[in-house]
Amino acid sequence: MKFRHRLSAVFLSLCMALSLTAVPAGAVSESTALEAVQALGIISGDDSGNLNLSSPVTRAEFVTMMTAASSYRDSIGDGSGVSLFKDVKSDHWASEYIKLAVEQGWMTGYVDGTFRPDSQITLEEACAALLKLLGYDSADLAGSYPSAQLSKASSAGLRDDVDAVQGETLTRQDCVMLFYNLLVSENSSGTIYGTTLGYTVTNGEVDYSALVTADTKGPYVTEDGSLSLPFSADGATVYRNGSLSSLSEVTAYDVYYYNANLRTVWVYHNRATGTLTSVSPSTAAPTSATVAGVSYEIGTSQATYQLSSQGSFSEGDIVTLLLGMNGEIVQVLGAEESESVYYGSVVSSSKSASSSSTTSSSTVSPQVATQVACTDGTTRTFYHSGTTFDPGRLVTVTITQSGTTVRSMSERNLEGEFSSDGTSLGEYTLADDVQILDTDEYGGYARVYPARLAGTELEDDDVRYYTLDANGNIDRLILYQVTGDTRDYVYLSGVEDNSTTGTGSSITNISVVYTYVQDGQATTLNSGRKYSVQTGGVVLGYDDGGEIDAMKQMESVVLDSVSTLSVIGEDGQEYRMDENVQVLLRDSATSRTYYQTTLSEIDTNDYDLVGWYDDLGYAAGGYIRIIVATQK
Repeated sequence: MKFRHRLSAVFLSLCMALSLTAVPAGAVSESTALEAVQALGIISGDDSGNLNLSSPVTRAEFVTMMTAASSYRDSIGDGSGVSLFKDVKSDHWASEYIKLAVEQGWMTGYVDGTFRPDSQITLEEACAALLKLLGYDSADLAGSYPSAQLSKASSAGLRDDVDAVQGETLTRQDCVMLFYNLLVSENSSGTIYGTTLGYTVTNGEVDYSALVTADTKGPYVTEDGSLSLPFSADGATVYRNGSLSSLSEVTAYDVYYYNANLRTVWVYHNRATGTLTSVSPSTAAPTSATVAGVSYEIGTSQATYQLSSQGSFSEGDIVTLLLGMNGEIVQVLGAEESESVYYGSVVSSSKSASSSSTTSSSTVSPQVATQVACTDGTTRTFYHSGTTFDPGRLVTVTITQSGTTVRSMSERNLEGEFSSDGTSLGEYTLADDVQILDTDEYGGYARVYPARLAGTELEDDDVRYYTLDANGNIDRLILYQVTGDTRDYVYLSGVEDNSTTGTGSSITNISVVYTYVQDGQATTLNSGRKYSVQTGGVVLGYDDGGEIDAMKQMESVVLDSVSTLSVIGEDGQEYRMDENVQVLLRDSATSRTYYQTTLSEIDTNDYDLVGWYDDLGYAAGGYIRIIVATQK
């Protein structure tokens, strides 16, 4: 049976949430430049998060920006500075930055002994200072100030997309472009300046995701739902589980990260509760742990200690893992805090004898290991007392201090149409973090995302169960064979009937050999049953023991053209294509040998393509599941 669990890279969504704008190489948008210099702390907002990009920039503000864009960015402390100029006292907020700029030769004071920190900086002053930061001296300039500095700044690319001209003072928006251009310009040695600071610059663009990663702090855990941040939470941007949220949504034991430069917080409420069955490679120095049958990497020294032989947890304990943005273990909670409820469909369930200790004796009691496909798409194994469950049974799993309880659920049906954007079903809105699971009677399951169901009309029995969150939105949805994604699709390459007959043509012994290819693997099935199928795509069915007991022929279509997610048939009709479509290359020397390949390896001009799609009545089915390529 096919179990599909589709995961997305958490940090990719993090960067997408920050609206990184893709632009052609050599052309950088203002938003991209702003995000980069903001991530570096060159430009930052006020206490309310406002960037005030139209405001003018003073000489004192400019030297702080230069410091943030230099190798000295972490060397300026919070202590009192020095008095180099009569208008910059030692307690001036920028005194240390001004001292650094003068010592490095980036900027100088005036002949009257002043620095004039509150004077607005002009374009030529800024360009002269940045050229010195890049290592250029008077020998590299042709002409006199300021035309020489402005000309060199233009040829170096510093003035690209900067609106200010000679004699004009700079705005904070001008500085955004100036400093982004600085990062991607060459210094006097011919090296891209940003790379000298440890940043990645490719095709004239700074790797923004690397900037965010480098300056993001965490993980931390909220003990009581409150966060400890080095900046005011007013105006901060908060994401929770990848969706725009607010600090009021943060709960106890959430894991969080922050980027002070971006004034952004990422919060994750991602937990795994169950029996701790093993740690690897050893309890002396564990790097991973298995809970409820799922292995997780350990991501912090605290979690390493907690799960080590010196910590407070051992195999057999019921624990809750607090997971970080990449699904790693950040912290472990004990039984008194490990209370969770899971919903899902049974994949398998078996009874075995296991030892359990009491204060007086060691006894052997029957235990059941039930594997459940939970609504988040993760298959977990729960150990409990009681009876086993049939595959496909809906269950709820409750884990408390006293143990684990698995119970059958009565169905809670629902009918209606998904909206065209996949955000609602009938009269209900879907929660931002809705969990959708498609299931079948064999224990098969597939994690489904709302966009997959957009525009689909569901009948009452298509929905097996749903739950609502505190806002009345659907947060869990368990379906029954709505997408067809749970089924096993194979290509039947041969049918050999070896049945024997007696007098009168009566069959005395049914013996049929079916040869099929699934995910590139050839399998031979000797069956005592005849199925009404022939070579081509078929879908398999199973009995309670997991043995094949049904085959149904799929529909075929000759394909004219193939794109990323759809194909056009010879009949001119467009068919949607499964993102996990099986592509088989037929050996020209034999009719029964097939090799797994990919569409990118097939030149449609040289091959005839036949697609096989499910036409089994799934509400959101009808997808091309198999494509066979035969050389022309």
